[in-house]
Amino acid sequence: MRLRVWIDERLPLDDVLETLRHKRVPHHRYSVWYYFGGMTLFLFLIQVGTGALLLLYYRPSAAEAYESVQFIVSRVPFGWLVRSIHAWAANLMVASAFAHLFSVLFLHAYRRPRELTWISGLLLLLLTLAFGFTGYLLPWNTVSFFATRVGTDIAASVPVVGEGLVRFLRGGDDVTGATLTRLFGFHVAVLPGVATSLVALHLLLVQRHGMSIPPSIERRAADAGGIQSIPFLPHFLLRDLFAWTAVLAVLASLATFVPWELGAKADPFQPAPAGIRPEWYFLWAFETLKHVPPTVAGVNGELVAVALMGAVVLGAILLPLLVGASPRARAAVVWAGAGFLLFMSVMTGLALRAVTP
Repeated sequence: MRLRVWIDERLPLDDVLETLRHKRVPHHRYSVWYYFGGMTLFLFLIQVGTGALLLLYYRPSAAEAYESVQFIVSRVPFGWLVRSIHAWAANLMVASAFAHLFSVLFLHAYRRPRELTWISGLLLLLLTLAFGFTGYLLPWNTVSFFATRVGTDIAASVPVVGEGLVRFLRGGDDVTGATLTRLFGFHVAVLPGVATSLVALHLLLVQRHGMSIPPSIERRAADAGGIQSIPFLPHFLLRDLFAWTAVLAVLASLATFVPWELGAKADPFQPAPAGIRPEWYFLWAFETLKHVPPTVAGVNGELVAVALMGAVVLGAILLPLLVGASPRARAAVVWAGAGFLLFMSVMTGLALRAVTP
């Protein structure tokens, strides 16, 4: 009791709890999509926890990185499980973040006054992909080494700053130990700091503006006399925790029964093995570049493809400002988003089919 009084005098916990008790969440047939945001946050927290445990033994140098990971999975008690959870959680987090993004897009949750919520969420998705890219090389195995070389080569297509960008990512002209050290610094220091700030901002904006309601539900609710809702405590929170438990069960099953393989140590002097490709969430871009002709209207084809991808990202960031309140524009956004999702799925399928024996 004394401890409770001591804490209450210094932290406004009672005010926070009182606010949560009065908070309500819209309840409708699309409410299931609300839970992907919390699932992504849960997987991010797992990444932070398991990553901190791996840091106790990992050594970020070309001479020791592979051996340190090998020591973790073979000698450290439950080290193989922690590494496997870290790797599978990263992939599930990317999948959950994409599901959250497209659900927000299709349900028009980027509308006023949630423009900054959309922008911060999209930036978090880009950071999630950056986490995947910077962490891929850290085991220093053959697949990650050559996939990182291919991935950084793509940066050379960026006009004007391409060559400098490649050198910045690699720490030199080629993928070396300097690249490993540099990506390690981004993975464990720079990106987590930026991501934590953006997560805090995103959660603050969600708390400030609440859950978005799709326009179709708003119209029907207006005719019916109001929008149905449920209390945040305990109803929505318990459902959110159930979603976290389901994700944890999937993650534990994958990590236990399909442990993440380490592979062979990278040898920079050996030729790249056949079938080298990036992680699945980059496959669509990788396959797209393979199908682009050498020149398009007299311009380097790879440059055109990279420019178009950059334009898509920029357009997505500015989406709330471009669409406004026009119903026709929102309908066009749905069709464009569905088309892009289909394009990504087809390109990913083609890439997977090309490497499947």
